[in-house]
Amino acid sequence: MSRYGLLILPATNRVYAQSAVDLTRAELEIFSRSVLGGRIGGLGTATVGGARYVTFEADGLDARDAALLGNLSAAYALFEFAGELMRPVDLRRLDRYDDDLITIQKYVGKTNEQFTKLLLNVTLLGSAWAGELLERRFRVLDPLCGRGTTLNQALMYGFDAAGVDRDQKDFEAYRAFITTWLKQKRIKHRVLESGPVRRERKVVGRRLRAELAPSKDAHKAGDVQLLDVVNADTTRTGDFFRPGSVDLVVADAPYGVQHGSRTADAGLTRDPLALLEAAAPVWATVLRPGGALGISWNTNVARREDAATVLADTGLTVLDAEPYLALRHRVDQAIVRDILVARKPD
Repeated sequence: MSRYGLLILPATNRVYAQSAVDLTRAELEIFSRSVLGGRIGGLGTATVGGARYVTFEADGLDARDAALLGNLSAAYALFEFAGELMRPVDLRRLDRYDDDLITIQKYVGKTNEQFTKLLLNVTLLGSAWAGELLERRFRVLDPLCGRGTTLNQALMYGFDAAGVDRDQKDFEAYRAFITTWLKQKRIKHRVLESGPVRRERKVVGRRLRAELAPSKDAHKAGDVQLLDVVNADTTRTGDFFRPGSVDLVVADAPYGVQHGSRTADAGLTRDPLALLEAAAPVWATVLRPGGALGISWNTNVARREDAATVLADTGLTVLDAEPYLALRHRVDQAIVRDILVARKPD
């Protein structure tokens, strides 16, 4: 049995950095159970040379294991303990593009990039296709996409990304950012649609659809990703995306402090449960059997049990056991964030 030490990626958010170790241990356990055959054990922490590591034991890690673990949200470097020495383990990440796709945008209310990756990871690992993480082109929908942090993380992984958001300013800001970034980075791409969507001579939303590839060779080979973002109310997601057309639904719900959410019936509300009750049935419809839905929210304004009941009432199976119960963490004095993952029966 070999012992390993995972060096945590430094976080710019001080509060999140304090939670990163516990969240990484939970994420490691989810990876272990979902794609590593439960072979990771002995989880702990250690300080080596002044740096803090998450430690674990495993009966040897092969290249595929290391490639999977390379996508842990807080993974910076991995070492195998060899006596008093530490031997580096090569981590191959899925990342297709420069990391400024994720980090360059700065604005009030932006979700921490490491947490966004964590939310996407644990949702994917709750799906029927967790073992295909390194090969499958997942189609990810963020029905509350804001300015696109989740969309960009999905693109970074080589997935197709779809999003819906009601705020026109956020939609326009994301459209300006992503089209400019693609041009400046000289990424092979083509805008398929950009502008208003009309139904029965009425504007029902705005849409950006584009295809992109990391290189000209990839584009020629047909290795093309699709980005599809709609400016519309999230309860109308089904008007733009077909039933059973996405693998993963990943959403970071408004926290009910500085953020509000809107529903078609109630208007502005600070209760994420009202949004979930209105939108979850629609989100579940566009999710294909075997797919997973992951949502984060502020537990100070909505109990976990109540949120789980809403998802269960849509016919989803909530993954409500360890280690999915260990993802709760503090964001600030008013926000304690948690994650719920639920799977659509096959």
